Amino acid sequence: MGELTLGQYYPVDSVLHRLDPRVKFVGTIVYIVGLFQVRGVFGYLFAAAVLLLLIFLSKVPFRFILKSLKPVFFLLIITMLFNVLLTPGTVLWKWWILRITKEGLRQAVTMGLRLVFLVCGSSIMTLTTTPNALTDAMERLFSFLKIIRVPVHEIAMMMSIALRFIPILTEELDKIKKAQMARGADFESGGVIRRLKAMIPLLVPLFVSAFRRANDLAMAMEARCYHGGSGRTQMKPLRYRRRDAAAYILMAVFLGICIVFRITGL
Repeated sequence: MGELTLGQYYPVDSVLHRLDPRVKFVGTIVYIVGLFQVRGVFGYLFAAAVLLLLIFLSKVPFRFILKSLKPVFFLLIITMLFNVLLTPGTVLWKWWILRITKEGLRQAVTMGLRLVFLVCGSSIMTLTTTPNALTDAMERLFSFLKIIRVPVHEIAMMMSIALRFIPILTEELDKIKKAQMARGADFESGGVIRRLKAMIPLLVPLFVSAFRRANDLAMAMEARCYHGGSGRTQMKPLRYRRRDAAAYILMAVFLGICIVFRITGL
């Protein structure tokens, strides 16, 4: 939990930090769509080169990007194992009911790269965008849904609060764990069942703390007469600049190149 980077903002002056949050939100979606367009070696090399360029432009240390992969490490391993063992095709190795196929290896590598690039690309957006800016971007981008009475402002507000609570609860969990260890609690030894039982002294106070923080936040919002998004204004309204227009053009070029790689099979 201490290595979790989701919801954390890395404050530094960079090209990506100065972009409009709407551009970064749309850019993340475009990058994910582009990942599912490429299939060949050159396509994935191009996607990797773009990702490395974004990391360089963001000025975020590479170790922060690598930390974002730790929560999905087991999901990555399980996904690759399932693809290796369950994909039919040309058998390269077989033992009992287990078999490894050429197509399975190719599919495992493809899905693994996609998952790694997807997580890293999404982490760049959260590391270079504050939760408030990300909330404003989502509210502006999906404002057209208000026509069908979708509470866009409230949904964006909830997502922003959730992102803010992730590092707070992570820090709270670390404090509770250290307090329990000082009282003689053991979270490392024993089997899986014993370790799960040892988590109970952590989860109960963590949930109590989370509910208490949520109640305090609700009371603070009510004390300030918060009544939803109708009629509310922004202290820092979002405005597009020339660099944002250039970023949109580069997104279109990136997506076009990915489509070309898909058509040609490179």
